[in-house]
Amino acid sequence: MTATLCEITEQAWLERGEAPDREALFFVTTLCGTCQLAEKMLNIARASGPCIPVSKLNINYAQKLREEWRISSVPCLIVLEDGRPVRQEYAMRSVVDLRDWLKI
Repeated sequence: MTATLCEITEQAWLERGEAPDREALFFVTTLCGTCQLAEKMLNIARASGPCIPVSKLNINYAQKLREEWRISSVPCLIVLEDGRPVRQEYAMRSVVDLRDWLKI
């Protein structure tokens, strides 16, 4: 199975160099049980084949992105193209859905 998601800070994400064409950010909080379940599903989806890069951010420390993208709750998976959100999902209904959203 694929390694767990790489956690990144908002500052590190904003200051990084060249971004991939497509990527995803997964917003969570530490004690959120639903977030933990969604992360397990996400790891299974990632292990099932090639997918876009996914980074995890703690929403409590991501004020700028939270406000700019109007993230209202966690877990929240945002798929980006050229650094701009194109899909924002709060309900991780199935591994199959996640796989479709993240496939290359």
